[in-house]
Amino acid sequence: MEDWVYRALEKWPNVPALFGWLGLDRRGRWTIRGELISRPQIIDTINPNYAADEHGRWFFQNGPQRGYVTLESAPLVLHSDGCGRLLTHTGLAVDTAEAAWLDENGALWLRTAHGPAVLEGEDLYWLLEHLRGPQTPVDEDLLAETLALPSGSRTMLSLRLGATTLPLGRLDFDAAPKVLGFVREPQPRDAEAGAAG
Repeated sequence: MEDWVYRALEKWPNVPALFGWLGLDRRGRWTIRGELISRPQIIDTINPNYAADEHGRWFFQNGPQRGYVTLESAPLVLHSDGCGRLLTHTGLAVDTAEAAWLDENGALWLRTAHGPAVLEGEDLYWLLEHLRGPQTPVDEDLLAETLALPSGSRTMLSLRLGATTLPLGRLDFDAAPKVLGFVREPQPRDAEAGAAG
């Protein structure tokens, strides 16, 4: 978080949180009430002040007010930088991960130091270049067999990420929040019940 946020929290410690206003779409774009946020100044304010609470609910700390974020997919959306590295939608480099999975649609899920992250859509070419199997490159048949496995299965594939190779598991999209410890649709807890937006 930026210093101005901490100063605002000290000055106004009890500002109610907002729920249902902010969102993050599957492409890593911020939304407010379903409309894309396109102004770079706003995006540059949100990105460094985006974090998770102890319950796995992700939020933007806007000065003294916390705005919880509804997630279409994952808290962090990954993109390739075109040079073989992955970056979060907030601009953080992902050079390592603790665990990796493929979902039923072929998206890559990672448990990173920055939080739960997904790579999907146009950037899946990166995944194909970094997959390893009994035969490399991984062919379409093996990939199809892997995607057809039940959620929770181990696969014959692994992922090369930086200097490490991670075994790939299979994880359904709907199971990702529980396994990775995040909440897609944050709701107020009892003490916050009057703050819903």
